[in-house]
Amino acid sequence: MRFILHVALITTTLAMAPVRFDRDKILRVELQDEKQANIIKDLAKTHELDFWHPDASHHVAANMTVDFRVREKDSQPVQSALDQNDMHYEILIPDLQREIEKQFDVKEDTVGSHSYAKYNNWDKIMAWTEKMARKHPKMVSRIKIGSTVEDNPIYVLKIGKNEGKRKAIFMDCGIHAREWVSPAFCQWFVYQATKSYGKDRIMTKLLDQMNFYVLPVFNVDGYIWSWTQDRMWRKNRSKNPNSNCTGTDLNRNFNISWNAFPSTDNPCKSIYRGPAPESEKETKAVADFIRSHLNSIQAYLTFHSYSQMLLFPYGFTSKLPPNHKDLTQHQATL
Repeated sequence: MRFILHVALITTTLAMAPVRFDRDKILRVELQDEKQANIIKDLAKTHELDFWHPDASHHVAANMTVDFRVREKDSQPVQSALDQNDMHYEILIPDLQREIEKQFDVKEDTVGSHSYAKYNNWDKIMAWTEKMARKHPKMVSRIKIGSTVEDNPIYVLKIGKNEGKRKAIFMDCGIHAREWVSPAFCQWFVYQATKSYGKDRIMTKLLDQMNFYVLPVFNVDGYIWSWTQDRMWRKNRSKNPNSNCTGTDLNRNFNISWNAFPSTDNPCKSIYRGPAPESEKETKAVADFIRSHLNSIQAYLTFHSYSQMLLFPYGFTSKLPPNHKDLTQHQATL
């Protein structure tokens, strides 16, 4: 009996050991034509490639720069295939685990303080949302818009004054768990808004005329998992019916062209769209909140990491939206 207990404990410990990425590489490939684009797509079918830019193989096209992670066991055959086809590539990161460890290798700040210079885990962010509402009661209010599948709260911070009917902008960060710089930006934005109001002319004018709804961490469960178990985790943590694979890509779970890409129907892929539109508690909570504030919300901004791009509608088709000209003009002023 004692032996069985020991085996059970060892098995549990091994199962919960964080995923490591020792000697996993990040490659950047400059695609010259359609043939080379198809080679990358074929490699993705036979090897486990984690696409960083673009975020899925079906977006790979000619004359594009493609960045992806390749596991140590696959790096040699993948690089050999690129060499054999005279494809130009470079190794951006030779050992991903080493870079990941640098993100955790930081000195602890003063007890009770919140850092805007390093990444914060979910417990610290949750405490920070309460602190900001308490510290700036006339400027910040915390709204619980729902709960995650693991029963973590989903908080939105309303930044601005409670004066009559005001236009608003909705902002979300951290819809993809591993993109830590995204929640870090939302925290920094709230801090700067409260700090510079009354001092900075532009910020003061904005907050005198409108409100901001800021969702610091959209994908709370996934964010926690990326801190504790798998730094490269992207999806949420919902259980998928008829599959042993966990999670849905919340970014692809909204009720807009939900089934536009057949390649997003695999629950084991990081771009899985979910079993149905708005099937996920997180997506439904955000969609319901926006629907209930349609009279005030004028724009929805979502912040991601990587690629250094400004994207505006649409992402699922090449057809231009009715206000494309206005969007292009605003882009030119940024």
